[in-house]
Amino acid sequence: MPVETAHPFAETLDEFETASGRKGLFYSLPKLTEKFPGVKRLPVSLRIVLEAVLRHCDNKRVAPEHVKQLATWQPHAPRNEEIPFVVARVVLQDFTGVPLLADLGAMRNAAAKLGRDPKLIEPLVPVDLVVDHSVMIDYFGSKKSLDLNMQLEFQRNRERYEFMKWGMQAFDTFGVVPPGFGIVHQVNLEYLARGVHKTGKKGAQVYYPDTLVGTDSHTTMINGIGVVGWGVGGIEAEAGMLGQPVYFLTPDVVGFELSGELREGVTATDLVLTITEILRKQKVVGKFVEFFGEGTASLSVPDRATIGNMAPEYGATMGFFPVDERTLDYFRGTGRKKSEIEALEAYFKAQELFGVSRAGDIDYSAVVKLDLGSVVPSLAGPKRPQDRIEITNLSSKFTELFSDPNPAVGFNQPAEKLAKAFTTSDEQLQIHNGDVLIAAITSCTNTSNPSVMLAAGLLAKKAVEAGLKVAPHIKTSLAPGSRIVTEYLTRAGLLPYLEKLGFNLAAYGCTTCIGNAGDLTPQLNEVIMTNELVCAAVLSGNRNFEARIHPNIKANFLASPPLVVAYAIAGNVTVDLMTQPLGMGKKGRPVYLGDVWPSSSEVQALMNYAMDPSAFRDNYAQIADKPGKLWERIQGVSGQVYQWPESSYIAQPPFFEHFEPKPAFTAAGVQGAKIMALFGDSITTDHISPAGSIKPSSPAGQYLQGRGIQPVDFNSYGSRRGHHEVMMRGTFANVRIKNLMIPAKPDGSREEGGWTLLQLPGAAQGSKVFIYDAAMQYIAAKVPTVIFAGEEYGTGSSRDWAAKGTQLLGIKAVIARSFERIHRSNLVGMGVLPLQFKGTDSWGNLGLVGDETIAIVIDGELSPQRDVILRITKADGSIEDLLLTLRIDTPIEVDYYRHGGILPYVLRQLIKA
Repeated sequence: MPVETAHPFAETLDEFETASGRKGLFYSLPKLTEKFPGVKRLPVSLRIVLEAVLRHCDNKRVAPEHVKQLATWQPHAPRNEEIPFVVARVVLQDFTGVPLLADLGAMRNAAAKLGRDPKLIEPLVPVDLVVDHSVMIDYFGSKKSLDLNMQLEFQRNRERYEFMKWGMQAFDTFGVVPPGFGIVHQVNLEYLARGVHKTGKKGAQVYYPDTLVGTDSHTTMINGIGVVGWGVGGIEAEAGMLGQPVYFLTPDVVGFELSGELREGVTATDLVLTITEILRKQKVVGKFVEFFGEGTASLSVPDRATIGNMAPEYGATMGFFPVDERTLDYFRGTGRKKSEIEALEAYFKAQELFGVSRAGDIDYSAVVKLDLGSVVPSLAGPKRPQDRIEITNLSSKFTELFSDPNPAVGFNQPAEKLAKAFTTSDEQLQIHNGDVLIAAITSCTNTSNPSVMLAAGLLAKKAVEAGLKVAPHIKTSLAPGSRIVTEYLTRAGLLPYLEKLGFNLAAYGCTTCIGNAGDLTPQLNEVIMTNELVCAAVLSGNRNFEARIHPNIKANFLASPPLVVAYAIAGNVTVDLMTQPLGMGKKGRPVYLGDVWPSSSEVQALMNYAMDPSAFRDNYAQIADKPGKLWERIQGVSGQVYQWPESSYIAQPPFFEHFEPKPAFTAAGVQGAKIMALFGDSITTDHISPAGSIKPSSPAGQYLQGRGIQPVDFNSYGSRRGHHEVMMRGTFANVRIKNLMIPAKPDGSREEGGWTLLQLPGAAQGSKVFIYDAAMQYIAAKVPTVIFAGEEYGTGSSRDWAAKGTQLLGIKAVIARSFERIHRSNLVGMGVLPLQFKGTDSWGNLGLVGDETIAIVIDGELSPQRDVILRITKADGSIEDLLLTLRIDTPIEVDYYRHGGILPYVLRQLIKA
């Protein structure tokens, strides 16, 4: 057996053998245990990270000290050491992938300008971009919906897709899964994930586990098959692609023990909403969550993937499930090769990582327990995914929240308005508060899971046979995460029944859950806006933040696919499905939910349709062989350096305009800054980043109209993420964001939308303007700006434009009570200071109103998580100092900040090398 004597831990290189007698090399954690006995009690997820640190230990990027630090991890130790994690691959979705590709293109431009070979900029690990975020539900409720929506998708996104095809020929390790195959997470689960990888020459190949980062926060769905991976911003993923380790603080690992089994009628969706509620209360932000126990072992991989998917909603970095027999069954069922499955099993057994752990086997930072038998049917909403509501309570809870003045959860409407009917302008419909206007079986959390998809089909079949219908004005859609879903729904004979209720196949992609629901009719929009109605969407997704699903639908509930169908039939969320009929069926008879709800045995009897290996192999072979005529017609340009044609979708990013081989960093800190905004709690990346539709009256809408583009052709912000002029105008432009600098209205309510009060001296001082317009005036006057916020700033999707737009608007620092993990990292990655209040301090306690002048004083060395001084000069000239915590968390982040961000840092490293 070959031995790598140059490796600092050469003695850990060992050999394993598969069931067929094939041999491979691996860096053995059991052998490392001889040196560090505690390794055997480390959480499984940490041991997989440890393997990568061990394998890449080269005394350069990864030092022996890093191996020792992780191998001697203690459950309750202070967390001040960073892990350099080199991942096996990177996955992208197209909204985040296109700006990332644009950055790579701009880096090649910068390298060529300096006289260097542009091929210096090349992904060093495999990168797969899955085009899944661009399709919208413009058409619904007919057999032509899918074809019409895809035709519109290609018409709107031709320039973006041409750019992707340039990337495919320019970069050797960059591949694209074309539109129409499914969402990135399900394609990743069913096709891209390999279990184990290998490198080296035949006869001396080293095997290692599949690991990754992805540019979507729900990359964690892959945790369901024992793959360590999570979502990062495009900025961080780009560095990982170019050879930089993904650096993160050594985490706490929370063990989640599941026992018992789910009761009849309870779905995996109900389970994940329960887990989300529990773990949000446990405050697991930045931590790994690892599932163990007999209940965990009993869960299928799709159930595990459903739970892993929603890790961002419960705040964890990961929701991890170890590799076991269930994993092998899933690999067989999805058509993986026998040799791959044998290698996966043999490798994990050789590493002593195979199987779900039992209580007492592993040392965790904390343990949370849940008896699966205690889970009950639930929804979550109306504004946050962690706000679970038992189905028995939804009717009363909505009635309560309708008049609740708390803006975090309620709608502050007079109670008597709830029962009133409002007629549309064409007098065709009467609309009520609580009416379901969007019912979407949408991609992501649930469409990976055959049990709930088959349950939705069975419920539809029983409902149709009972004579129930869905009102035609309700926007119903079926947007599975994979073509395999419609394959098994068709073979099971259930798709026709979903279609009869309006749930026609509308797309294979991320749709309603990300705001691509398409618009409502003008009449519905008018009656909602005129009367300030609180109407509802019910969707099988994972996000329900304000204005995300549709700007005019205020109450959004996450639910299992069968409950989506049920509420579409009921038509209003004030219908108590436990005591009131769904509707009137044949011969005017009332039909109740219990009459149409499928049993577990009925679902299980159809599961064989869902795991057909040949169907999976045939489907994914089409990516190369038959990607579709629409994709084949897309023509991409060739060449190693992109020439950036005139386009409103793609533009050369400005981040390298004045790039020099050495950074021009002088000193940290901020002087003479004005306040751009004062925000409350739970400002999401949906609030910050351009997302959803573009309003004609917004700065972005005005910019596009100035270029001759009519509102009908605006497309979405997400589709225009490759154009900084559009995106910076859409930053902080969300229709529901509230800048508390703007004085309250006489009734106590707050102005919504991306406004601020201009604080430059002159005639316009104190005037209300768009944040973008104010930013341009501050930049022209060379005045820096800062933002203040409350708890959980930056929660939500891993949108790099939430940080890129912040930087381009000239905002130098964000001071908040707390940050969500990815957005904090992205701010540092763009050279913006994240700063955190200590203890109970807040901008509200300081009495800030927005006319103050702000300084951030950093005396001495710039170092991770040190104290800095917030100096506030008020309008009367008085000065107040306060200590803040610098949320540059690791030494490498200090380097990123000194270089002006992670991308200039990486480019300088590549040029220097």
